[in-house]
Amino acid sequence: MKSKATLKQIAKELGVSVSTVSKALNDSPEISDPTKIRVKEYAKLKNYKPNIIGLNLKNRSTRTIGVIIPNILNPFFAKVFKGIEKVADEKGYKVITCISNESLEKEISALEMLSNGTIDGFLLSISKEAQKAQKFDHFKSIINEGTPIVMFDRVADEINCDKVIVDDYDSAINATNHLIDSGCKNIALFSSINQLSVSSLRSQGFYKAFEQKGLKVNEDLVILTDNVEDFDEKIKHFLDTNLVDGVFALDEHTSSMAMKMGIKKGLKVPEEYSVIGFADGVWSRRMTPSLSTVSQHGPEIGAEATKMLIEKLESKEENYTHRTAVIKTELRQRESTKKLKV
Repeated sequence: MKSKATLKQIAKELGVSVSTVSKALNDSPEISDPTKIRVKEYAKLKNYKPNIIGLNLKNRSTRTIGVIIPNILNPFFAKVFKGIEKVADEKGYKVITCISNESLEKEISALEMLSNGTIDGFLLSISKEAQKAQKFDHFKSIINEGTPIVMFDRVADEINCDKVIVDDYDSAINATNHLIDSGCKNIALFSSINQLSVSSLRSQGFYKAFEQKGLKVNEDLVILTDNVEDFDEKIKHFLDTNLVDGVFALDEHTSSMAMKMGIKKGLKVPEEYSVIGFADGVWSRRMTPSLSTVSQHGPEIGAEATKMLIEKLESKEENYTHRTAVIKTELRQRESTKKLKV
């Protein structure tokens, strides 16, 4: 049985855009007769079967949004998706979701699979592998083919598209200031996501807070790794060899590990040992003691990203100006930090 060709494959073979192929197959007056004949003959030769929902690229009539999430087990992304689905439903759009599992290969595969006329545009957060390797050409290709992308949380400055981020830098300054102002003298910085753009911004905020107060960071208390395995190995005897009375953890895993090792060491939380984590899942409230966190407002991020994409899809403006929306975070103080005196 002959395999069926796709619009993208035909476009590549003929050296034209996917939009040109679609319009030629639809007898669009925008396409010349010789091009129409050439495209149709090649499509027939390659056993191409038109997909009804994928043919009307010009009018974006599928009313379907593709969402690519790095990790569905992360409570943050689950909250973002909640916001995406709510707004999409209100606006009459369907959602197709793919999980990259932090893989560059799966991310590329998901983009290629859905960009063949199945969806009108993408909402996505970049995979760890893509950010670590700084490989973003697959996003540029999709945008160049006429499919808009809105990135959220993990974004790439190199890509010219709409973005929704949180104030990672400023929120890290505020969280670090809270630890310093509450009396912590030996503050550790933990991360197991150091290859991600968000980790870099949060780390910069941590250092800036010290600088603003005329203090110096103890580099012996800074552990920045690219994965949880390396992090767990490096902190095995951390509290045995270092005096620590405060921890700012930049991700969910290091937040929970910071609390676990402090409690195991027998330190009184928060009197002797305070922790602020950059996550706000259900477990943060259910831990004993409960964990103070920087809340990223996931549903608001998802909602804003979806509004931006739909606005782009429904805009009649030919020269659309890309923008970046910043969602403000919130420091939620619980039992793992001391209350500041007013």
